[in-house]
Order: sequence, then structure tokens, then C-alpha cells
Amino acid sequence: MVHFVGAGSGAKDLITVRGMNLLKNADVIIYAGSLVNPELLEYAEDSCEIYNSAYMTLEEIIDVIKTADSENKDIVRLHTGDSSREQIEQLNSYDISWDICPGVSSFLAAAAAAGCEYTVPGISQSLIITRMEGRTPVPEKEKMRELAGHNTSMAVFLSSGLTKELQDELLTGGYSEDTPCAICYKVSWPDEKIIMTTIKNLHNDMVSNSIAKTALILVGDFLGRKYNNSKLYDASFTTEYRK
Repeated sequence: MVHFVGAGSGAKDLITVRGMNLLKNADVIIYAGSLVNPELLEYAEDSCEIYNSAYMTLEEIIDVIKTADSENKDIVRLHTGDSSREQIEQLNSYDISWDICPGVSSFLAAAAAAGCEYTVPGISQSLIITRMEGRTPVPEKEKMRELAGHNTSMAVFLSSGLTKELQDELLTGGYSEDTPCAICYKVSWPDEKIIMTTIKNLHNDMVSNSIAKTALILVGDFLGRKYNNSKLYDASFTTEYRK
């Protein structure tokens, strides 16, 4: 059995209890070494075989899984982000059982670290989770300038090395230069940095802080001073529980 386990945002104690237990019981762990906090591997038993997939191809990963599965070993694929469909399709072709244990996303940890909420009444009620187009293309309708036209809350992944392009696309799409941004570097890791800035200063602040990877960029007025109270606890707002 292969367990795809969400590694969480970074901190060792920001993994789910289920994920922690799967790591403790694993015979084999294949972890995304370029992104996963290695402290998570401390949950594993000394006898556990550990592989760093940063140095592996898809074929090599599947070969390790096939061998371990043939020996009836419990396997954990420790991931960040979405579980990999290409790996799951490979496992299906070999009739290898798998399941998924979701993690605590870094976009949630980033909001917590920045002390903000993505949906503010009267300001924004939607959140776009996306990335800049780089070596991996995005569909035409998901180009950054198209999404920016909504002027809503945005969490931009995997774009730390493209902030000049991101800045230009956000402005072209319709955000104003003074729209608040938060650079969330290695959220929940010991060297976490949260830098509050604006679209106008986004690229310069990334450069001046020597950040070129492992950062999530939040964009939108939800980060600013504009704020309205929720209707949920308004005395004049009736609910199923409060008349």
C-alpha cells in the first residue's frame, strides 16, 4: 500500500495526526527533498528506508514502490501540494493500492502567519490559488492577467523567481500599484519571513531580501486596512440559532 501524505507547510508539528502516524508506521518513505522539511523524517523508525525524490526520476520512484510493494511493505510518498496524478496512474497500471492523506496547505499557514483572512465582507469573497507561467505553461484562460481582472484575493505559488513578470501581469490585469501584497517566505519554518509590501514594490522587496524561491505571494485588499464586520455575529442578523 502506498500512502500519499501531505507534508504540511513546513513545521514538523503542522502535519496531520494521521500523516504523522503513517510516517511512524512506514517501512519506506519517499519524500520531496527540495520542499519537505527533513525534520518530518524524525517520525520514522530507524529501520525505515528513506529516499529523496529530488534526485529521482518518475521511473526510479515507481521502481522503488514496486519493489517495496512486492515485499508487502508500507510506503509513504511524502509530498507538498497536490498528490501526483502521474504517479497514481502508474500505480493503477501495476495494480498497486494507494490512498491520500491531505496536508495543511501553506496558503493556510501563510494567512495565519500574516494574521489575515482571505474573505473580508464587502472587500473580497473569493480566493484564487494559482501560479505564474514559467517552464510549466498555464491554460490561456488562467493567464495571470486574466485572473487579475477579478481584483479578488490571490495566493500565488511557485512564482518567487518571476516576480518582475508577476508584477507586470497583475498591473496589466487591473490591480492598482498600491494593492497590498505579502511575501511569505518558508512559512512555519524556523527562518520564516513575512514581508508586507505592495504590487509596486513587490519585485524590489523580493530582491532586497534575497528571496528567489520557497515563498508564497499573497495579493489583494484583504491585506489592507479596509474591513467590515461579519454579518454572522451582527445583533440584527438572524440565524438558525439566534433570532
